[in-house]
Amino acid sequence: QVQLVESGGGSVQTGDSLRLSCVASGPNLNRNGLAWFRQVPGKEREFVASISKRGGRTFYAVSVKDRFIISKDMTKNTVFLQMNNLKSEDTALYYCAAKVMVTDYAPSPPSSAFDSWGQGTQVTVSP
Repeated sequence: QVQLVESGGGSVQTGDSLRLSCVASGPNLNRNGLAWFRQVPGKEREFVASISKRGGRTFYAVSVKDRFIISKDMTKNTVFLQMNNLKSEDTALYYCAAKVMVTDYAPSPPSSAFDSWGQGTQVTVSP
């Protein structure tokens, strides 16, 4: 199973930017599409964005499209989430997830379809 370690969270103000990182390790990394989810206490885990195993395709939730960018550094086995123009509703614990993909499409929700998860990194956006 893939191991995932997130970093880069923090406390910012509305309109600021943050970049999250997720380092993947373990067997058969090149078989996995990667994604970011987020969760607020008391609510279900929400899909944010995903990227295909070769990095050529991406998929975004409507709520973050045009503000967030997912990318991948294949040489470092790292996926990034560049978050711009942050809003208070972006406040959440952000998780990195991996899913074994037969095709080279960006993986889709639900969260139950993903095979591996990181521990999460907190993002807090204040007005």
